[in-house]
Amino acid sequence: MVLAFPDYLSLDYTDGREQTAADYPTLEDKLEKAATVTATALEQYKRPAVMWTGGKDSTVVLYVVREVAADMGVPVPPVVFIDHFEHFDETEAFVHEWTEKWNLDLVVARNEDIARLDAEPGDGLALSDLSAETRRELDRLGYEGDTLVLDADTFEGNHLLKTVALNDVISDHGFDGIFSGVRWDEQEARADETFFSPRHESEKYPPHDRVHPILQFEEADVWAAFWNYIVPDSIEGYPAGHVPETSDDLPAGIAPSDLPVSPKYFEGYRSLGTESGSAKTDDRPAWVQDLGASKEREGRAQDKENLMERLRDLGYM
Repeated sequence: MVLAFPDYLSLDYTDGREQTAADYPTLEDKLEKAATVTATALEQYKRPAVMWTGGKDSTVVLYVVREVAADMGVPVPPVVFIDHFEHFDETEAFVHEWTEKWNLDLVVARNEDIARLDAEPGDGLALSDLSAETRRELDRLGYEGDTLVLDADTFEGNHLLKTVALNDVISDHGFDGIFSGVRWDEQEARADETFFSPRHESEKYPPHDRVHPILQFEEADVWAAFWNYIVPDSIEGYPAGHVPETSDDLPAGIAPSDLPVSPKYFEGYRSLGTESGSAKTDDRPAWVQDLGASKEREGRAQDKENLMERLRDLGYM
């Protein structure tokens, strides 16, 4: 593990402090800022990577990174997908399909100590079967049980299956900057984030930075970026600005499965996490719902405000 953060960077870690989405009133303003942040990151980090869940926010980030990298004539950084063993099948299929279509360098992060046990979500694991390193991570959390239920939506499960897996990949690959799809409006715990966010405490995680190009986006802006830019740029003949009201409301010859949009969003999900911890907010596609009438992460069990600060302090997104 790298014990000190490299000194070759010159970044404004306060950029975005005390700002809100209102400081970027149009989609073009938001995209311009996203491109500026991304260009700075691609110029300065020697080994950046893009966190990609297959969800809407990280797909917008990936789109911006790909576009800016092409403009700069530099390679698209590796893309990191965290396999916490509880994804929708559709999410994993979507990630692998578009990894191939977009010619991405995909790095799958998983907790290999848990993976070797070949356990299913909900199974109880004896701590004596876990490695000394995994038990040390549980000690950090103050966990005192003799068994652990495998569940990515619990505090302990989130840390082991997501944060530890990500930290291991950062350490193994020497990543110094991680692009992430965090937004200010998503949760109170993220409202004070900046565009470049340091994670330099080596006793907690491999020192690196988080790069947040779409902090200034709101949920509706994310979908506007899809229908005005991401989908038309990915699908030949798709009219920019056409927002489908249903899965049948698409141009002739184009099906939902052709689009770089996770199929779960067509089914009414607005936020994708674990299969058991995510729920629909409506039967209509995510982008045509009343986005102000219900919480975006209503079905996400792990994302409770009383846990987020603790999780983030350990290296969670």
